[in-house]
Amino acid sequence: MPARDLLPRVARRALATAAAAPRAFVPPPLPPSLASCARVFAVASGKGGVGKSTTCVNIAVALARLGHRVALLDADVYGPSVPTLMRLSGQPVVDADGRMLPMENHGVRCQSMGFLMKPGAAATWRGPMVSGALTKMIQDTRWGDVDVLMVDMPPGTGDAQISISQKLPLTGAVVVSTPQELALADARRGIDMYGKVNTEVVGVVENMAYYCEKDGTRSYVFGRGGARATAAERGVEFLAEVPLDATIRESSDEGAPIVVRDPDGEVAAIYTNIARRIMEKTRSFRDVR
Repeated sequence: MPARDLLPRVARRALATAAAAPRAFVPPPLPPSLASCARVFAVASGKGGVGKSTTCVNIAVALARLGHRVALLDADVYGPSVPTLMRLSGQPVVDADGRMLPMENHGVRCQSMGFLMKPGAAATWRGPMVSGALTKMIQDTRWGDVDVLMVDMPPGTGDAQISISQKLPLTGAVVVSTPQELALADARRGIDMYGKVNTEVVGVVENMAYYCEKDGTRSYVFGRGGARATAAERGVEFLAEVPLDATIRESSDEGAPIVVRDPDGEVAAIYTNIARRIMEKTRSFRDVR
């Protein structure tokens, strides 16, 4: 067969192969409502009940106390916790342009589906409705000038998680888990999911890592070192162990994050160190524009 006939065939095969190959995920640009934002962090967990929202709120408030302008998006549309954790209630004020003004406490600007629903109401929504609600909160909120947006993700690895990665350019994700294998199995899936959407997992936090007895000894109620081992297994940084401490629960119920209620305490120092570390190891959007 003449060479001139081979070239088109080779070219056609190459094009067919390229078309069949999975396309690399391309992060979206920052929406105009967040034009000043330099970093966007997702705080995620593979399953509920591991302390993801408490971790997210304390990191956000710690960043604000470190001098950053911080916003917090409660993307957990089925179980919004930010209103309680930040002691905020009511509906957002809408300005003359139809944009919602975020509510603020502890130096953090907050938006949550909990502000847009009747108290106690359940969100029985399917994928498109969830996506629409997230878009509204992101684009129709007048965030103002912020340096960092913290996103409290829904637990799991479903439509909402993918939707957020398509709407916001994530600087990185913090994955929260307990040491229990049941939670770790889902945490691994979460880490793997972020790899598929080209988002760096900046670290793993082991929550409820241990309980301090009155004599100072540590009891490992849910197992020991599981999240640290998972981080090493997946090649990501292990950020911290957070103890099982009644004061964290009490401060959360009161709407006063532990970094506010006991700013000089051991647990506040843990969250503050996490906040510092995720800023140190990531680049600002302003540096890469």
